Amino acid sequence: MFMRVDKLQAELPAPKKKDPNAAAALQELLGGKYGEMSTLGNYMFQSFNFRSKDKLKPFYHLVASITAEELGHVELVSNGVAMLNNGPDNDGDETDGGDISGAPHELMKDIRLAAGFYSNGGGATPVNSNGAGWNNDFITTTGNVVTDLLHNFHLECGARLHKLRVYETLSDPTGREVCGYLLVRGSVHAHAYALALKHITGVEIEKMLPTPNIDLSKIPECQKYLDEGSHRRLYTFSPNDYKAMSGIWGGGEMALPGDPQGELEVVDGMPEGGKIHQLTGVPSAFTPDYAPEEMFEIAEKLYKKSR
Repeated sequence: MFMRVDKLQAELPAPKKKDPNAAAALQELLGGKYGEMSTLGNYMFQSFNFRSKDKLKPFYHLVASITAEELGHVELVSNGVAMLNNGPDNDGDETDGGDISGAPHELMKDIRLAAGFYSNGGGATPVNSNGAGWNNDFITTTGNVVTDLLHNFHLECGARLHKLRVYETLSDPTGREVCGYLLVRGSVHAHAYALALKHITGVEIEKMLPTPNIDLSKIPECQKYLDEGSHRRLYTFSPNDYKAMSGIWGGGEMALPGDPQGELEVVDGMPEGGKIHQLTGVPSAFTPDYAPEEMFEIAEKLYKKSR
């Protein structure tokens, strides 16, 4: 089962401006072929279908714990998309949607992913940067451990390539921070699957990393995560379970060449994380309905009732 915590895995800076085209680019990291929906879907169903879980516990625990992290990555990218569509943080929700007959959102008709506004109100959905829907064909779960782990290694290398390309198109700090964090964590996952394959086959697949061969030290948004040792850590995302993966991610194994050196370690639980930003309500974007103050009053009464 899963437990949900009301935080993001990383602290995201508020966007400098409303930038729906940047949000569309970031959608590639959510619903693209190598996006977080793909990594989540692959690892989740592989973990559900895993045979001989007790006898192959270190490998099962590895896939299962990374599944939980990927669920948080879907949440992180989704929040980044919504934040870029929303614009800078605002102290309060808008109380007046304006005259809708005056086309207050006329500029939105020209954005590259118009459905993000028309259908989703500026939120994220599992589509790529062109609006094509993510689909089950991106999932591989063969029941063969080596084949699945090799596919996962390929998937993480492909995801790294796409994160680098999206990063190179963005200038807003929100989207770049999402990319920087995911580049570090994606390298961890690729390294972990490579080590798992080495234990089974003897092939030193980790020597292929990083693929593509771009040093994370060249990316400013990666630096604090490297400095704090995130590139050396795998999290169990559980208080008591999935510890057996330390037989793969640990045991004297070291960080990849080019990254700050140190031994790999498994950490119980989850990263500290960061806050979830409040998005500003815009009545005219959601079709006139209840006045915002009425909704806030209802919500406040329900909150007091829950205490």
